[in-house]
Amino acid sequence: MTHWKATWKVSQEWSEWKRTKWERSEKRLTVPPRFQKELQVHLSRSSSTESNDSLNTSTAEAHTVAPGSSAADVLELQSRIKELLSKYSSGVRLSKMPQIYREMYWEDLSTEVLYQLENWPHVCTVEKIHRGDPIDGFVYPAKKIPPAAKSDAEQEKASQNVASPKADPLLKPNMETTPASLSSDFKAKVVGILLKYSNGLWAHALPKVYQDTYQVKFPEDILNNLELLADVCVVDYVSEVPRKAILYAKPQKCIDENLNVTEKVKRHDSVKATAEQQYEESKDQYLENITVPSLIIPSEGSVSIMVLELKNTNEVLIRYVGKEYSSAQEQMEDEMKAYYNQTSTVSSAQSLSVGQLVAVHAEEDAWLRARIISLEDNRVKVYYVDHGFSEFVESNSVCRLQKQFRSLPFQAAKCKLAGLEAFCDDPVLVKAVESQTCFKIFAVEILEKSDTPLLVLYDTSGEDDININATCLKALYDKSLELHLQADTLYTNVIVTSVSSDGSLYCQVPSKGLSRLSEVLQKLEDYFIYKTSEFNVLLPFCGKICLFPSKGKLARVEIKIIHTRRALDVQFMDSGTVATVKVSELKEIPPQFLREVIAIPPQALKCCLADLPPNTGMWTPDAVLWLRDAVINCPEFSMKVIKQDASKGIAHIYLFAPENFPDMDRSINRQIKNADLWKHQKDVFLSVAPSGTGFTKAVGDAVPALQLPSGKLEKSFPDSGREPGSAVSSMEMPPPLPLPKPGDLMDIYVSVACHPGHFVVQPWNELNNLYALMEEMILYYSRAEEKPVTIEKNKLYAAKIGDEWYRVIIKGILRNGFLSVYELDYGKHEFVSVGKVQPLLDTFRRLPFQAITAQLAGVKNQQWSEEASIVFRNLVEKKPFVAQIQAVNDSTNSWDRKIVTFLVDTSLPHIDTWIHDFVSQSLVEFSKGD
Repeated sequence: MTHWKATWKVSQEWSEWKRTKWERSEKRLTVPPRFQKELQVHLSRSSSTESNDSLNTSTAEAHTVAPGSSAADVLELQSRIKELLSKYSSGVRLSKMPQIYREMYWEDLSTEVLYQLENWPHVCTVEKIHRGDPIDGFVYPAKKIPPAAKSDAEQEKASQNVASPKADPLLKPNMETTPASLSSDFKAKVVGILLKYSNGLWAHALPKVYQDTYQVKFPEDILNNLELLADVCVVDYVSEVPRKAILYAKPQKCIDENLNVTEKVKRHDSVKATAEQQYEESKDQYLENITVPSLIIPSEGSVSIMVLELKNTNEVLIRYVGKEYSSAQEQMEDEMKAYYNQTSTVSSAQSLSVGQLVAVHAEEDAWLRARIISLEDNRVKVYYVDHGFSEFVESNSVCRLQKQFRSLPFQAAKCKLAGLEAFCDDPVLVKAVESQTCFKIFAVEILEKSDTPLLVLYDTSGEDDININATCLKALYDKSLELHLQADTLYTNVIVTSVSSDGSLYCQVPSKGLSRLSEVLQKLEDYFIYKTSEFNVLLPFCGKICLFPSKGKLARVEIKIIHTRRALDVQFMDSGTVATVKVSELKEIPPQFLREVIAIPPQALKCCLADLPPNTGMWTPDAVLWLRDAVINCPEFSMKVIKQDASKGIAHIYLFAPENFPDMDRSINRQIKNADLWKHQKDVFLSVAPSGTGFTKAVGDAVPALQLPSGKLEKSFPDSGREPGSAVSSMEMPPPLPLPKPGDLMDIYVSVACHPGHFVVQPWNELNNLYALMEEMILYYSRAEEKPVTIEKNKLYAAKIGDEWYRVIIKGILRNGFLSVYELDYGKHEFVSVGKVQPLLDTFRRLPFQAITAQLAGVKNQQWSEEASIVFRNLVEKKPFVAQIQAVNDSTNSWDRKIVTFLVDTSLPHIDTWIHDFVSQSLVEFSKGD
């Protein structure tokens, strides 16, 4: 049981933390008292269409619910109970109803209602456990009944019509029309038709299909009483109209049995007798006909899992963590413990069989769901379906699994780890994954949803998120090919492959691994001469290793960031360079070369220059460019390792041109330290120009470009210098976005919401064009040369914010090297470093700016409280609406234009929600309270 206890302990610790988080995140808006009733009616309106089943019954019984209750109140209550039970199709314990009702509707359910439930068969079905206790039982959704019941006279008339000469002769004349009175041949013909329609057949279409198939007219009167066919097909009524139903063929076993029922036995009596017989048998035998629903893979929000066990990386046993998963399991097991510890009402299972679902009494008085695997004398081997392990238990600790504990899907599920499939059974890899993952909780990215989903695991417990799949893949490195730099050691023929903006370098040192890499890549190049399109990357994900053609050679790359479907960032494993590339440029590693390619450790070693002044601080842009100019594209260097920082994976080195070794004063370290490159300039943007040197003092708001003698930066790709447009824009402004007229409707998306008086919308029908523009900007600016830039207020630029490039206007120039910018397509204000700004090319000025400032119509303009602003933001931000324009305030600058508009939420099927109604009734009260 230690396996289960370890799982349980981790689950308990997580649930305690998560519970407090949910309690904070799920606090609902406290509406002012005078709006509470209206809000409750509004919330339940979508389900109220089902509440008209039996108006007379409801009103007649209304007085038994609560003194003074109206018929409308009873109908609303019944509608809510129906809605509640629709989410618990396998039933709810009566004693739990008030708690569940309170969680769903934030109102108390009177105990008197529980006593009345059995009098509402059109609402629910009540099953009592003990006759002495009225609320000791279970409640289920109402059983479906025929929408229209016929009188005896109508039944007789229908029977006569069925026997008319024009009808199918297979129907037996002069008999009362009951399920048994229809001939077996006629029913068999109907079944034959329905078996061809696996998704069901509308009842009103059956006569024509029947006549076309058998060349015999179908008796139309049967459509008025479809229960006549209920013993051979499932009748699903979709409205109060008797003919408006869908017919489904029953399983063949049920059909065979029902076709042999004697004509003297009526269907309803037979069904009733069968049900009573099954109920009696269930007292002595364990019924296995109650199915447990399948586990649904989470589809929204962040997903977390706990790893339980793994046989290989294609069969990793996990449990999903979350409110509908681990927390629901925890609640169910608490309920099982309470139920099964009532020894007076629970007894051990009398007869056990392999495959049977049972409840097992585990340690610490816990009760767990399990399936029997094998039986050996008085011992039973069980598999715990929610915890994913097996063990032997005594037969007297096994009890029947009651129906109420079968509504939750089995929580133990399997998954595959992406990128490890080809080595799934490798013992070294399996051991690495097991040590990194078992009984730990991870955030996951779901790449493919299937019976065994494909996942990437992330450890988010530290400062940086760790890709577990990529980390475990390193276990397959060939240790003989690894190179560990030694302190106080000299290395020659060193190539510097990359210089980062923080001054760190990536170097290649001659080694066995570098030679092996060259051999393998040459074999791949020879192979790809005849193979091309079949190795395109179809499913990119972070941590995936691919091939990329660079400068006429193949290179190994690892995917780091996925921007869009077309663009992503990769790091060259053997040079350290990070670049943005198109997905279509990547190639899969052919299976026969995969192990060879993966086994070679990355050949780019991360280093930094040693003994620089301790007060150097952040590297200045001109210092970085000086270092790049000094070391990139030089044939080779000599390198002396001073020390190795294992925690950061970086070596501190002295770097020499071959002719300068071992003169320390002529090392790259001393040269850059003595150069006047470490003074941080204020309000100056680093750029490259063909000629001229020195800094130019800024005048007014304009900041001239910094001129450096180094010429051009080294490009990562041969074609990245080709521009989509001129560096100096000849097109000052894009065309203005056409705005609708007052009274017009417009589909919009709210990108930013501050409060009802200020939010930003985007035209819905232009979003695809905007996404395409963003992709092109990412691909261009990530691969292009840096250009001379003059920073001026109220001018347009491209700025890198996060991992994306945006069209911005400069709103302010700060004295600390940062700029205040406004995103012209999204309506956000941001601060960016001057080093993140580039010219906005003509190509990227053709699409009108997409952000439209807006104000909510229908409410008074006022000072909104912080609470009201938060509620409004959660209500509308990052959501689509229909806007009905009330007024348009135009302006010369597109970012200064403003609309006053109503917002309508049309996401619900039958209800349109006007946001200003909610704001004026609820949020105004918040602001008044302040």
